[in-house]
Amino acid sequence: MLARPSCKALRQQPRFQMRGVSPMLGARRLIAVSSQRHLATAAASATVAEAPPSIDVNINERSAEHQRWAKQVLQDAVAATAPRNTWTREETAAIFHQPLMNLAFQAAKLHRRFHAPSEVQLCTLMNIKTGGCSEDCSYCAQSTRYQKGTGLVAKRVETVASVLEAARIAKANGSTRFCMGAAWRDMRGRNNSLKNIKEMITGVRALGMEACVTLGMIDAAQAKELADAGLTAYNHNLDTSREFYPSVISTRTYDERLATLGHVRDAGINVCSGGILGLGETDEDRVGLLHTASTLPSHPESFPVNALVPIKGTPLGERKPVEFTSMLRTIATARIVMPATIIRIAAGRKTMSEEQQALCFMAGANAVFTGEKMLTTECNGWDDDAVLFERWGLTPMKSFAKTEVSAVEEL
Repeated sequence: MLARPSCKALRQQPRFQMRGVSPMLGARRLIAVSSQRHLATAAASATVAEAPPSIDVNINERSAEHQRWAKQVLQDAVAATAPRNTWTREETAAIFHQPLMNLAFQAAKLHRRFHAPSEVQLCTLMNIKTGGCSEDCSYCAQSTRYQKGTGLVAKRVETVASVLEAARIAKANGSTRFCMGAAWRDMRGRNNSLKNIKEMITGVRALGMEACVTLGMIDAAQAKELADAGLTAYNHNLDTSREFYPSVISTRTYDERLATLGHVRDAGINVCSGGILGLGETDEDRVGLLHTASTLPSHPESFPVNALVPIKGTPLGERKPVEFTSMLRTIATARIVMPATIIRIAAGRKTMSEEQQALCFMAGANAVFTGEKMLTTECNGWDDDAVLFERWGLTPMKSFAKTEVSAVEEL
């Protein structure tokens, strides 16, 4: 295995890498600038240099060394037979910035070592309490701060009976995980609502389905209550990198998000935590998101990858859609650094073609949201997904029955 360049060597290198720019591109830009300065100096003295400055050669040598190291990082990652949570941010970036076709191919190889390649989990998400949230998440129509601009009308918590009826419909259409979302900052002072939600969880589990909720921040005692009710998974997204996070949300800190994930994990509930692309972040921020998730004490059981759906009236309502290649690159990297995790294509799938979705499945995605709606945005319907699955040879993952690795290895 090639050794990563030493800290001393890195300090001696020119600082050509810029935020969101790959080392190779940064090197090329510095070479161009350096060459222009050299030629200007040569012209002034009526002498033209026959060779570029020695620094250009050094940069090229260092770039080649970095490429060899990055290639080895990828090779070692794809050879993994068990998850690891000791990734460095530099290693995560080295994988993320691989040529996209090779990255997707390598992710597909690793995916088949840990998962049945044709199995895809079907999840349905229901908004059990709409609007009225005190948070200021810039992408969300459910914040009271943007209510006037979005026109969203806040509603009370749905009844247990209505939620369980929606779960029955979801199951009849093939969904195996039923997720319930409530627009709250946290669960403080919501004892009656928590009681009803526990009944919902018990009822969903009685249907033979996996139960997931997203209720904002929770403490250790609340996590235990949810676990005792039979909760399968708790969703609490990281959203983006720690560095970019304050540009999106100011009413909840990154560490508060991590604390909630810790309470969930300690209660024995599966952690569901991912991010949103298209918030205005750079590739460096996407690397930061992936690095944080893949270095948690244990990897999330599932990692949703959302593409921002701009909602008019919110601060991010006019943003352009994120490029599909960014989604594919993030999914493939997530599969490599979190090989046993379920990678879910979440919000934004409605805008993807079948071919784009198929590329995501090949690169390691193995879960989707399906049904009537995703909280406040459109969702691919059950009938459409049935056609998609038939055409591409996909099969729904059964509840609590993801194919074991030993069985996958026979495929």
